[in-house]
Amino acid sequence: MADLNELLNRLPIDQLAAQTGASPDDVRAAAAKALPTLVAGLAAQTGDESSTAKVTGALAQHDNDLAQGSIDLKQVDEADGRKIVGKLFGDQSDDVAKGISGAVPAAAVDPGLVKKLLPLLAPIVLSYVMSQFGGKTTGTGQASGGGLGEVLGGMLGGGGKSGGGLGDLLGSVLGGGSGGDNPLGSILGGILGGKK
Repeated sequence: MADLNELLNRLPIDQLAAQTGASPDDVRAAAAKALPTLVAGLAAQTGDESSTAKVTGALAQHDNDLAQGSIDLKQVDEADGRKIVGKLFGDQSDDVAKGISGAVPAAAVDPGLVKKLLPLLAPIVLSYVMSQFGGKTTGTGQASGGGLGEVLGGMLGGGGKSGGGLGDLLGSVLGGGSGGDNPLGSILGGILGGKK
């Protein structure tokens, strides 16, 4: 989580607040849960070599400088962000937004805010992941063995393996696992292939 905390601290919270019409405190609270959720969504796409290669190719098509230095929201392609969120979560995007909202302390964050934030944060997360993954390719430029999975797992604070283990880990990151009233653990557990 250290990597994602560093990214969170560099997000243009005031710009995000102005664009979403929410308070900076609410934006920061929601972003703190949205970042690991987006990373977990990426991790869910790296179950085997073929799917990992597809994710690596998709990452390479995005602006890898977006998350470098000061992050400027004006450089974020929100339409592209919506496509990314759709690919990661499919028809469960609304449920994921509700789950993130429920995972925020005191549940004070509106799911509508999370839904607005996800497409703004997704291109930043892809850029950040690619910048971290930059040195993890072979001489031919292809993704090395479990390199991308290791980077994503490291960002979530665990190993590089996707699957139920990562789903369990994400549940603990979001506070409370897959139990209780928050559906996010089971939603992401399903996306990640775990049995909840």
